[in-house]
Amino acid sequence: MSIYAFAEVEEGKAKRIYASARYPSRQAGNVFCDADELICSEDSPLKIKGPYAFVAFKARYVLASRDVLGSRPLYYSPEEFAFSSFKSYFDGEAIELMPGEVLKLNYDGSIEERKFYSFHDVFRKEEASTDELVERIEKSLETFKPSASCLAFSGGVDSSLLAAMYDVQLISVTASREEEEHVKRAAKLLSKDIEIFRFGEREVREALPEVIKTIETTNPLQVSIGVPIYLAMKFAKSLGYSRIIFGQGADELFGGYKRYESLSHEELENALISDVKNIGKNNLVRDVKLSYRTEMKILTPYLQWDVISAAISIPTDMKVKRENNKVVRKYILRQIAKKYIPNELAYRDKKAVQYSTKTTKILEKLAKQAGMGLDEYLVDFKRQ
Repeated sequence: MSIYAFAEVEEGKAKRIYASARYPSRQAGNVFCDADELICSEDSPLKIKGPYAFVAFKARYVLASRDVLGSRPLYYSPEEFAFSSFKSYFDGEAIELMPGEVLKLNYDGSIEERKFYSFHDVFRKEEASTDELVERIEKSLETFKPSASCLAFSGGVDSSLLAAMYDVQLISVTASREEEEHVKRAAKLLSKDIEIFRFGEREVREALPEVIKTIETTNPLQVSIGVPIYLAMKFAKSLGYSRIIFGQGADELFGGYKRYESLSHEELENALISDVKNIGKNNLVRDVKLSYRTEMKILTPYLQWDVISAAISIPTDMKVKRENNKVVRKYILRQIAKKYIPNELAYRDKKAVQYSTKTTKILEKLAKQAGMGLDEYLVDFKRQ
């Protein structure tokens, strides 16, 4: 649990408020939030320049909101007059606060007002040269302050660039000997130390109940990504860290997914914007819920508001570049990375985490041993 709050209501007023905010969330008076910057207003999505979710108990009403990416989960129940970061904390049906929503809820459970702000209300394409946009991205990444944190390192361009920029401990979790050797070599090329946790079937099986319960889905893709992320957070915590850097957002902002290669120019433009707009639902909510369960704070330098604004303004053909019958994904990010890291790392084509760590392979093996398909196996695990 991270944020959990409910009010004891009498004659349309809050008689008592019972609430808690566990790290990385926090309490500020009668406000319970996961936010680095806190502005509780009816236009918070326009004012807070970063990921957030909050619940604020006012004299006449409750104000609740999420950022336009939906990067922090928040649910509520008018019947129970309760709010939580997890659906499972409600006895009845949980209503999800939508990305960019500002909800004003009266103490009798009725909705006084709902406002919705869209992705394009906050992030707009800008008329600027690619060089200017790249300079802004570099400056935002360089000035990011990751103090007292570690970096989840895979040896790909995303994490290698961050590793070169920040003086932080590198960590890696994997079940693949090949990936273990690569991250060791990549760390050495960057003159960095790295701590590696090698997991296997036992660790995956032990993690499954907690991961499924926490991310609140048995979707095989979400679970297979969630397991190594959960193990990375647990490993980081065992090393004494409470903050961990991930490279989320780089694929969506700079064109990193393999499926982008087959799209036309117009399709690619639409897909890139759609993937950034939906990054909360598709990725961040899963990861943040796991961070709440492990009491770890996630840091995402690529998802700083300034980086997003600049990145969506870079021409599509500078992200997925086609030349000499070859397609280079994340072209512009690799061009930036070349200034900081060896070409070998800047241009390495990396598999998705569920495949590179062999998590999917292990899950499929466990399911087969149980005589089930993976979908059925994960649903069965949820029942246990």
